[in-house]
Amino acid sequence: MAFPHGLRALRHRDFRRFYGAQIVAQVGSWMQLVSQSWLVLQLTGSPLRLGLISTLQFAPVLLFSVVSGAVADRLPKRRVLVATQATLGSQALLLGLLAATGRVEYWHVAALGLVLGFANVTDQPARQSYVVEMVGREDVANAVALNSASFNAARIVGPAVAGVVIGRWGVVPSFFANAAGFVCVIATLLRLRAPGLPSREARVPMLEAIREGLAYAFRTPRVRLALGLVFGVSLCVFNFTVYVPLLARDVLGLGAEGFGFLMAALGVGAVAGALTVGVLGTREPPVAAMFAAAALAFTTLLGLGLTRHVGVATALLFVTGYFGLVLMATCNTAMQLSAPDALRGRVMSLYTWLSSGVFPVGAFIVGAIAEAWGVSIAFVWNGALGLAILAVLALWWRVRGSRA
Repeated sequence: MAFPHGLRALRHRDFRRFYGAQIVAQVGSWMQLVSQSWLVLQLTGSPLRLGLISTLQFAPVLLFSVVSGAVADRLPKRRVLVATQATLGSQALLLGLLAATGRVEYWHVAALGLVLGFANVTDQPARQSYVVEMVGREDVANAVALNSASFNAARIVGPAVAGVVIGRWGVVPSFFANAAGFVCVIATLLRLRAPGLPSREARVPMLEAIREGLAYAFRTPRVRLALGLVFGVSLCVFNFTVYVPLLARDVLGLGAEGFGFLMAALGVGAVAGALTVGVLGTREPPVAAMFAAAALAFTTLLGLGLTRHVGVATALLFVTGYFGLVLMATCNTAMQLSAPDALRGRVMSLYTWLSSGVFPVGAFIVGAIAEAWGVSIAFVWNGALGLAILAVLALWWRVRGSRA
């Protein structure tokens, strides 16, 4: 089957099927997260409790990602993915049933958030490293670019769709749609030919395997730089499931449909960023472009903290979605291409640790600051903090990283 050069990894049957199924699952997962955020606001009205839910569901990623990366290098990845997708689908179905029957309480959301976190911490390193095994070495760069683009686009497109759904039909449809999406993914995984077998080199003891992955990452300047950038953006930018509902409700005075419109602006920006990364798909993402994307994403947060106009906020959210996606996807690509096959699961577990595990810290900070001083102050704080992190990374790269 013929595909444009920028989509050449889709020539591979397994990758093409896996890619389509993962887009469905990833969008559904983020639809659920945003619907869950709106549900928590309906149940409690508290920004702090909203931030706490995000902390609970992403805390397992923060605590156990490094271990799960070593596990991903030792077990058949397809079997691991079938088990995790089944767990995630069951969690979504149960939350949907509780919400649909009117029996849902805050503690239900918190407990099921922990279940989601433990499933995700096992799923993400296995899924990201499995992608590389479905295509030949010639197309690995494009496969990584497309996969990272879809993963990061979904974390903005999914909330955008959820915002529209919430405005028209409420939170329940997102939960059931997510559960149905996982059924589709499991069926697809069972039809793939690539078993995702562990590397023969991944037979060292667990603690030694973890140390080996950490040592590789921290002695490789390009990987360290990517990790630093992912840390900054995950901490400061990708808390939109907390700050966009608060921006819509408390600053702009919008209801559910206005919230959906703002999330749609993020989604359009993410799609544009995904197309950019997928078409370019270079083997070595330019460092200057990574720094520029991060700077623009952080700067938009300052603007969002100052604006009181829906049109300006919409434009700024589009820019946030675009450059946030470009940065995360290029960092993901840089790390996957730098890692040897036998270490890829462990190296990508560090990406997961920072891209998802740091999120609960940022979510809690945003929720706490918004409750104490307002969401506008939370935006300004995150923008300033992100630019400070970026300045430190730029100085380090100039002094030491560029010598490598």
